[in-house]
Amino acid sequence: MALFIVILLGTCHAIGVASAARALFTARSPQGSMAWVMGMITFPYVAVPLYWVLGRNRFQGYVASRREGDRMVGRLAPEIDQFKAFPDASAPGLPGFFPVIERLAELPFTKGNAVELLIDGQATFDAIFAAIDAAESYVAVQFFIIRDDEIGRALKDHLVAKARAGVAVYVLYDEIGSHSLDAAYIDGLRQAGAEVSAFNTTLGWRNRLQLNFRNHRKIVVVDGRTAFVGGHNVGDEYMGKSLRFGHWRDTHVRCQGPAVTLVQLTFAEDWYWATRTTPKLDWELRRAPDGDMPVLVLPTGPADDIESCDLYFFQSIAAAKKRLWIVSPYFVPDREIISALQLAVLRGVDVRIMLPQKPDHKLVYLASFSYLSDLETLGVKFYRYTNGFLHQKVILVDDVMASVGTANCDNRSFRLNFEISMAVADPAFIRAVEAMLLTDFTFCQPVSADDYEERSFVFKTGVMLSRLLSPIL
Repeated sequence: MALFIVILLGTCHAIGVASAARALFTARSPQGSMAWVMGMITFPYVAVPLYWVLGRNRFQGYVASRREGDRMVGRLAPEIDQFKAFPDASAPGLPGFFPVIERLAELPFTKGNAVELLIDGQATFDAIFAAIDAAESYVAVQFFIIRDDEIGRALKDHLVAKARAGVAVYVLYDEIGSHSLDAAYIDGLRQAGAEVSAFNTTLGWRNRLQLNFRNHRKIVVVDGRTAFVGGHNVGDEYMGKSLRFGHWRDTHVRCQGPAVTLVQLTFAEDWYWATRTTPKLDWELRRAPDGDMPVLVLPTGPADDIESCDLYFFQSIAAAKKRLWIVSPYFVPDREIISALQLAVLRGVDVRIMLPQKPDHKLVYLASFSYLSDLETLGVKFYRYTNGFLHQKVILVDDVMASVGTANCDNRSFRLNFEISMAVADPAFIRAVEAMLLTDFTFCQPVSADDYEERSFVFKTGVMLSRLLSPIL
C-alpha cells in the first residue's frame, strides 16, 4: 500500500512538472505562467486539474470552421469590394484606427447599411419576432442563453410556426450558458422541422476539458436581409421580469444591408464547428432599402491568431481624442487597457465608464473596485447604473464611431469568449447612441476611489482576492 501511494504521488508530481513546462510556454502572461508553474510543482493534485480546465489559451480545432469561412469570404470578395465604405486606407480625413480594426476583423467597413438601436428587451424581441414572422426562406438564431420561460417559449412558438410553414430554421446555443434548457424544448423545435445544435465547446478528443471557453454571441439573421446583434439573451430577466434585478437595461441593434451577410458569415462558421455542415443561406450582398451607414462586423474569439477583442478595445481607447464612453456590466481590464485609459485621460479625453450598481456575478463586481484607485484618481469618471441591472455593451469614440455588441471589458471577453461587435461610423447613429447614454447617465451615481478606500477590511480582502481570479472572470 505504501509503495502504491509513493508511485501515485510521484506520478502526480511528474504530471505537474510536465504541465508546468507546458504552461511556461503557453500561458497568456508571464504572471499567469508563474502562477501555474508554482502551483503545479508544489501542489499538483489541485493545480493540474484546474490548469487543464481553466488554463488553456487557445480554442482547439476551430481551424476547419475558419477554413469554411475563408472559402465563403473568397467567393464573396468581389461583391465585398464593391461595398467597401473606405476603399482607400490613406484617404484624407479617414480616422487612422479604421484600417487597423478592419485588419483585426479581416473584413472591411461596408456602406449601404441601415442600423437601428433597440433599447431594452421589449423593443428588441418585438423587432426580432416581427422579422421572424416575415421570414420567407430561413431564420438563423444563436444565443448564449436560451431559457424555457415566457420569452423563451415565445421565441420557440415563432420558430415552430415558421418551420411548419416550410421556412428553414437553425438554432445554435451555448451548452454551458444554456445548461438549464431541457430536452423537451429542443425536441419541440426539432419535431417542427428546425435544426438545433449546442455549440459543442468540447467537440473532439483534445477538447474534452475545454470548459472555460464560451460562445457568448447573440445573433439572429432572417433571409440574409436583416440581422440582430447585441446584449440580450433569451430569458425573462432580459424583459425586466426578474424579482432580483427588476428593470434590465440592455441594447441590441437591427441591421439591414451588406453587413448582414458578414454577421451571417460568423453564424455559419459557428454552425460549421458545431455540426460540420454548412447551412443553406442566401449570400447575396444587398443595400439597405433606406440608409447608407458604414458598418464593421467584428467577430472575435479564442480561436483568433491574436487577441482581437482586447486589441479592439485598446485601439478604440487609443484613438479617442475628445470623448470615450464605455458601458459594460463587467469591468476586469488587463494592464494594457488600464494604461490606455490612463493615457487617454492624460490626453484630455472625457473618459466615462458606466457599470451596474447591482451585481449578478459577485466576484466580477468585487474585482471592479480594485481598479478605482488606478483610474479614478487620474481622471477616469466611473458611474454605477441604479435603475435595475445594466447589461449593455457599448463603446462611443468621439463623434467618429459607436459600437454595440456582446463583448464586455473583461478578460473573459478579451480571451475566452466568442464575441461579435457592430461598429458604426455614421453621425446619426452616433448621435442616437449619445442620446441613449446621456439618458442612462441620469440614472447613475458617480463613483470615486473612496467607495473602495472607505470599505471594511473584509470587503477589501474580497476585492483583492477577486482580482487575483481576474484571468478567469
